[in-house]
Amino acid sequence: MIFVLMKAYKEYNEVQKCLRLIEKKLSWGDAEKWHNNVFIELSERIQEETKVLLSPTTLKRVWGRVNYNSAPSISTLNALAQFAGFLNWRDFKNTAGSFKIKSYKEVFSSNFRVIMFSAFIIALLFFSILSMSNNRSIEKPNYSNVIFKSQPITEGLPNSVVFNFDLKGITSENILIQQFWDPSKKIEIQKSQKQATGQYYYPGYFRAKLLVDGEIIREHDLFIKSNGWLGTIDYEPVPKYFKEEEIKKENTLSFSEDVIKEIIEKEKPISSTFHYVNDLDPISGDNFELTADLKSLFTEKWSTCQKTIVVIIGTKSAILIPFSIPGCISEIGLMLSEKYLDGKKNDLSAFGVNLSNFNNIKLKVENKELQVYINEKQTYMDSFIEPIGNVVGVRFKFYGVGEVKNLILKDLKEEHFLGI
Repeated sequence: MIFVLMKAYKEYNEVQKCLRLIEKKLSWGDAEKWHNNVFIELSERIQEETKVLLSPTTLKRVWGRVNYNSAPSISTLNALAQFAGFLNWRDFKNTAGSFKIKSYKEVFSSNFRVIMFSAFIIALLFFSILSMSNNRSIEKPNYSNVIFKSQPITEGLPNSVVFNFDLKGITSENILIQQFWDPSKKIEIQKSQKQATGQYYYPGYFRAKLLVDGEIIREHDLFIKSNGWLGTIDYEPVPKYFKEEEIKKENTLSFSEDVIKEIIEKEKPISSTFHYVNDLDPISGDNFELTADLKSLFTEKWSTCQKTIVVIIGTKSAILIPFSIPGCISEIGLMLSEKYLDGKKNDLSAFGVNLSNFNNIKLKVENKELQVYINEKQTYMDSFIEPIGNVVGVRFKFYGVGEVKNLILKDLKEEHFLGI
């Protein structure tokens, strides 16, 4: 069933043209016959190509499958335009305009004089408009009175955060809260709102941002701690939690045999994670060293690739170091602050390792240059530009279930460290 909007928004026609290009690219047949699973697959395809997550519900709204009278946000339009093959929504609209000029030329190509005269008139109009535009003063919105704050509801996890704000001076309808560094995690808000809430199921050091028309006008830090080591089975949407005394024994992090059995018996892939996010003595994200022994305890069925991710959490960004067996490196991705490398587009064979037995992993960052060692042999080196700030935590995420021991995380210059 296709809903008709009671009042088409300003860019409705351009959006429809973009949707037709996407439909042509996909070749999935008549969009009016797309069912829910098609929109789920489309959401995954868009995230894979653009690194932006548009929910199936959002896509249904844009395609008119859900009765919704508001215009899509600029972040949604940018993602759709990128998926259609353009740089962003502005690039799409500019290019769409050039299509009209081409059609005009084709229609009137039989009369050269008419074309030349029309071009002369259009040029006069263009320079007249440009002159008027240059003479008109552009008033920049005043956001000086905007207030944006937040407060966690409780200690521990899960945790809800209340965002309090006053949007004085904002006239735009495109207002978003980005909950943390992942740009796909956004909350849409209205001008009339004073509060919004965000749900957090995992610990972390988040930088919440208030965006208007894609511009960050306010941001602040939001610290949700693990209060020691925390284990999770990463069920969606709510993980299963395990306290420190359930997962930590001397210098080892591991789950009980009952938990391991629970994970192994799952028919669909599930991950498990060890988290430590707390106040630490200053450990610079530009100069630190992490060593640990890692092992995958389940290497069959959907966990045969042994995908494992080590996450270094900073106050400004994060570093994600992936590992898998050599035959699955196409399925992993590396993130160094602002830099992301997809295993399908880059050679990440340096992170191929069989974790059926314990392997020693060392990550050394010196002046924003990463060196990766596997069993004391250097396998990879790269650098990044944007600092991740001070290190406030670490995660070990296993697709399936794994074990960590002999962890040492230390600052190269100050000798502050975390260990198990």
